Amino acid sequence: MSVQNQFTNNNVQFLFEKAYSIRKSIVEMLIEAGSGHLAGSLDMADIFSYLYFYALKYNPKRPDWPYRDRLILSNGHICPVLYASMAYAGYFPISELKTLRKFNSRLQGHPHREFLPYLETSSGPLGSGLSQTIGMSIAERMDFGNTSNKSFVCIMGDGELDEGQNWEAIMLAGKEKLHNITVFIDRNNIQIDGITENIMPLNPLIDKWRAFNWHTQEIDGHNFQSIDIAWNEAKSVKDKPSVIIANTISSKGIKEFEGKYEWHGKVPITEEEISIANRAFGIINKL
Repeated sequence: MSVQNQFTNNNVQFLFEKAYSIRKSIVEMLIEAGSGHLAGSLDMADIFSYLYFYALKYNPKRPDWPYRDRLILSNGHICPVLYASMAYAGYFPISELKTLRKFNSRLQGHPHREFLPYLETSSGPLGSGLSQTIGMSIAERMDFGNTSNKSFVCIMGDGELDEGQNWEAIMLAGKEKLHNITVFIDRNNIQIDGITENIMPLNPLIDKWRAFNWHTQEIDGHNFQSIDIAWNEAKSVKDKPSVIIANTISSKGIKEFEGKYEWHGKVPITEEEISIANRAFGIINKL
């Protein structure tokens, strides 16, 4: 588990390299698949690198280890970043990533727990992940009272906050003071139809969560020091759930695609697009 005063430049370099490998694999996977979601997968690589290679407790040799932390991916369409992180963490061979979205693959276009039991949930319909997380947290409290130190981490997209179910869930978690829940919001400001603030304005987003009795923080989602400080602060709060709004750059790592909502739900297809994406990560051949 992360301890703030132990987080060093060596940790930052290690996590940077992991995030780079994850992004590289995401590009290779999606080009091989010919379909999928590029933007959010790339921009959340730093958060996933931090969680899987520094913060979370888990055992890939025993994926059902009862004392593991739980990571719930609500915006399931960015599963390439989850799959790549899990592969590098040792859950399954990295070579399996090339099967993304193929028939009979365990790595479906949205996470499917029946195919890949290492997942905590299946996801696809936006807006349900936080409700699932709350259910797990309440069940944990019913079983162990306040003695459990397990973390329940929910990853959400900003566009998915258009879903009304989220706000019912946010209200319930605040009312129940579920302090073992930490939500990371991918605040990349895009969704499939365009810019979030043009489609359904979310701001002032942090004030809305605070009004529902959440501990709130807003950070640079690509700065590992900021991520670590926010994680430790969230873990220290014992009377309410925490939300970390991570400001990110969509399609992070491919300059030509960054910040463009058109890449939310598409992948490099043309020869030029593939060349641009491959060049960004020094890829010579596809998987």
